[in-house]
Amino acid sequence: MLTRLCYLLATAFLTTATPTAGQVPLGEASAVEEGLEIGTSTSEIAITSDFRGADLTVFGALTNADELFLAIGQYDVIVTLEGPRDYATVRKKERVLGIWMNTASMTFEQVPVSYSLASTREIDAIDEAPSLNSIGVGINHLALTPTGFLGNAVNLSEFREAYRRLKLANGLYQRDTSGVRFVSSSLFRASLRLPANIPDGIHTVHAYLFKGGELIVQQELPLRVVKTGLEQAITDAAHNRPILYGLACVLIAVITGWGASLIFRKD
Repeated sequence: MLTRLCYLLATAFLTTATPTAGQVPLGEASAVEEGLEIGTSTSEIAITSDFRGADLTVFGALTNADELFLAIGQYDVIVTLEGPRDYATVRKKERVLGIWMNTASMTFEQVPVSYSLASTREIDAIDEAPSLNSIGVGINHLALTPTGFLGNAVNLSEFREAYRRLKLANGLYQRDTSGVRFVSSSLFRASLRLPANIPDGIHTVHAYLFKGGELIVQQELPLRVVKTGLEQAITDAAHNRPILYGLACVLIAVITGWGASLIFRKD
């Protein structure tokens, strides 16, 4: 009887100590994925007659962040502002018989007209080039796909480099590798510069969160850039009433020329 009782007690103990399929063993925590929340200082940028550019602030927060990775600085953030997409043509000028003229051109399909980037550090130090190319993050990693017939890879590389160089020169493409700063362990702030010649339309704010050099989550928000006042009226007239707009331009030119002749007329 005593032997039977010991056997039952031992069986009950083993059954209680062994976890079932629905139980989580002691010491094992369920994996929780990190999240990313972002917001912007404004949802609309107004272009007025005295517009000289603007600064856009993007706020963000990491949720369910790993405290160890936070402590050793293994989280990186890249924030971009992409303008409306359109076709872009790059032309090559060469000297022919003493005259500079366009000899070749290449058109890229649906590329951002403007592009601003801010990051916690150099993006090539955050992730490898093939990964950045696949997600299209960074000026050097944007997908520049030519339309039509492609002669050779050398020409493609030259035209891509020329396109990036022109965009950087006129300020439509910008990058700041220290533009994202963590204000606390899980809160960050990014500053993006909008140039004075930024196009109007719907722009998109993208935020990418990297953990140990690997993209884990991304978020996006729309940003409207609109013309106001006289600029908007002129734009609407040029697009909606081109004939009247042309006649008005000619009339203004005639009146201006006639007025100048009266002012500077020598008696």
